[in-house]
Amino acid sequence: MTGGLLTSGPRELRDLEEVRVACGDDDLVMWTAQDLRGGARAWAMGDAVVAACPEVSRRDRVAVWGGVACAAVLLRHALAELGPHYRPFGEAELVRDVVAEVEGLEVAGGFSWMTLDGPPARALALDAAPDGQDGPGGPAGASGEAVRWLGPEAHGEVAALLAAGAPESYAVPGAPGVRRWAGVRAGGTLAAVAADAWSAPTVGLLAGVATAAALRGRGLAGRVCRWVAARLVAEHGRAALMVDDDNPAAVAVYERIGFRRRRVLAAYVPGT
Repeated sequence: MTGGLLTSGPRELRDLEEVRVACGDDDLVMWTAQDLRGGARAWAMGDAVVAACPEVSRRDRVAVWGGVACAAVLLRHALAELGPHYRPFGEAELVRDVVAEVEGLEVAGGFSWMTLDGPPARALALDAAPDGQDGPGGPAGASGEAVRWLGPEAHGEVAALLAAGAPESYAVPGAPGVRRWAGVRAGGTLAAVAADAWSAPTVGLLAGVATAAALRGRGLAGRVCRWVAARLVAEHGRAALMVDDDNPAAVAVYERIGFRRRRVLAAYVPGT
């Protein structure tokens, strides 16, 4: 690390192209920056970038990227500008090192950030339509019904399914930033769902995945996630999601779809 990288000071980035160039189009940074509106901001210095956004996936977050020394300076600057309640997060090794440099920060915990840069992998046999063709709403698969976007009239069913099958989901119907829900039915019952939520211009986010308990083991959640991921990639260029590290079954499903995994850590200022 050269002294010159540290003396120029933080530079605020005013548009997404500046952010993209500064961070090498890192998907975690680009997602956190959102559209640089509604309170979202980003700064660069030397070999590091931070991007912050309020209430993105239900938290005030600040993504950290780059070299430790510059990232630490930028993070101090961002927290001074935005407030200590913002939660830094980024690749695990970087955040661990930055926490050691920034007084008052502690590690909150880890999870995985997963990204899909192209079309999803081909469906598993369980997911494929009987004739190998997609219907208007996607593959009919083992349930005999197609995955499709759900209308507002189904939001009560979605909420009930989440309450029973994924009560800790940050994405729920009606929450700010949760754009739309996809689902598949089995025998008329809503069997599995996933949301397009907090998507950024160049990174669509998949969230709110849940399956009815009685219908698990049929590949329904995988089908819905693959269908939503394909549409997010088509619209935004890539898709991403967050998953707990202690959920290996979900990680395996996402990896079969084609998502690649990055271990990340979050940090926080105690008392905020």
